[in-house]
Amino acid sequence: MTARLRAYRPALLAVLAGVAHALSFAPGPVPGLLLPVLQLLAFAGFAVLVWRATSVRRAALVGGLFGMGNFLAGISWLYISLHDFGMMAAPLAAGGVFLLSVYLSLYPALAAALARWLSGASDTARPLLAALALGLAWAAGEWLRATVFTGFPWLNIAYAHVDGPLHGWAPVAGAYGVAFAAAWAGALLGAAWVWRASVLKAGLTLLAVLALGWGLSLPAWVTPIGEPLPVRLVQGNAPLSEKFDPSKTWDLMDRHLGLTLSPPADKVPAPALVVLPETTISVFQNQLSVAAWREWTDAAAVAKATLALGVAIHDPGGPGQRDRYYNSVVGVRPDTPPETLMSGRPAQRYDKRHLVPFGEFIPFGFRWFVDAMVMPLGDFDRGGIRQAPFAVRDQHVAMNICYEDVFGEELLPALHPGADGSPGATMFANVSNLAWFGDSFALAQHLQMSRMRVRETGRPMLRSTNTGMTAAIGHDGQVIDALKPFTIGRLDILVQGTTGLTPYARTGNLPILLLIFAGLAGLATLRLRARRADHTRHAAGG
Repeated sequence: MTARLRAYRPALLAVLAGVAHALSFAPGPVPGLLLPVLQLLAFAGFAVLVWRATSVRRAALVGGLFGMGNFLAGISWLYISLHDFGMMAAPLAAGGVFLLSVYLSLYPALAAALARWLSGASDTARPLLAALALGLAWAAGEWLRATVFTGFPWLNIAYAHVDGPLHGWAPVAGAYGVAFAAAWAGALLGAAWVWRASVLKAGLTLLAVLALGWGLSLPAWVTPIGEPLPVRLVQGNAPLSEKFDPSKTWDLMDRHLGLTLSPPADKVPAPALVVLPETTISVFQNQLSVAAWREWTDAAAVAKATLALGVAIHDPGGPGQRDRYYNSVVGVRPDTPPETLMSGRPAQRYDKRHLVPFGEFIPFGFRWFVDAMVMPLGDFDRGGIRQAPFAVRDQHVAMNICYEDVFGEELLPALHPGADGSPGATMFANVSNLAWFGDSFALAQHLQMSRMRVRETGRPMLRSTNTGMTAAIGHDGQVIDALKPFTIGRLDILVQGTTGLTPYARTGNLPILLLIFAGLAGLATLRLRARRADHTRHAAGG
């Protein structure tokens, strides 16, 4: 190998490790049971490159290149939404994905630089402290990435461990706790490679991290409540070329009504709750007549069920107030007056709170970028922090819409009793339209993130999507059943609600964030003291 190739080898290895890392977030090319192994090995390779970097600056470069491989491979499906469906010019769409990946890669670069500085020179670093520093710095970066500019927490390394021994950290410390444990464990593997004399210590510490995760999965944090709820999850499989076409509105409404009213599957009771996808009604609610809304209330009466229906809401403002627009789910019951649905004020309504930048709201200064796309229903208002779950028989179903279940802490208010007297949720329901991303890795990734929300809270999750993945997830995080993507169908299933709060549901992210930043502060103090001691010795020697 020539000297020039040797010089570029760390950069190439960092990118390749990042690509491998991206494949660990959801089953697909890699079987589900191997995802934790792949994540730890890819991260271990990244850790080795960080510690072998000759300076903090080079460590930051390694982190940035690892992030580029990770994000370009992991969120490449965004090109489909921008170009294929948003009608953005191919160079601009590809450039948008690239620039977003560059931005997201700043966080791995920051984590690598911080960990390298905290560790000191690789030939003098203490291996266990170096591994801990990288674990803490990476977890801090994950939280920052999920927070700054409304956040983009997709590809948090925790999702590789939904089925691994580290998932027990989730009900105690949430996804950031799992991310810290996973980064720490991967760093310990890397430390065992770099500092061969410390293999035993690194190995024993790694086993302790894994064993603690397994042990935390043993307590029964939640208990069943009420009777299992018969649920129907509807998948309309409406292509985007038709979904927002006004001439297709009635055909698609009839399709979803037909799926709502079709006979139940064998040996499954008639559903008490029918969950339909995001924007099942793809026009604003007041663009449908009272007669059209009566078709839905009549369907609820025939089915003897509550229908959770995705619809865009236009809420006219009063005198001196502006009109407001929401991406919503409304509850349609047999006794719901159609007039309240047309006005957008039914008794059961959920408004999406965490909006998608560019897709659902326009960040300041980016109107030009949004105008380059063909994006219907693209500028919404935010719903309230805590909105009452939908009461169905003796269960209470907390709604969330699409991207919202990526933000675990934001789902927690629904688990607690509301100021309005509404009880805490016994299960979650997510309605989505992932047709924007075609037949891509995004569908499996989103299902994996929903499963982590279940691990954190012990609440089952119902998922009704337009094209997939439509699925029911039990309170143990396992998929009970799912529909094949890109098919028209309905899934009839019994789902058991739960009560009780996991430690994470009680406290949210605060404890793990305090641990992460206190740990970083402690390591920084040690590093500064060591530098002062070195300066003192050199001065004395001089």
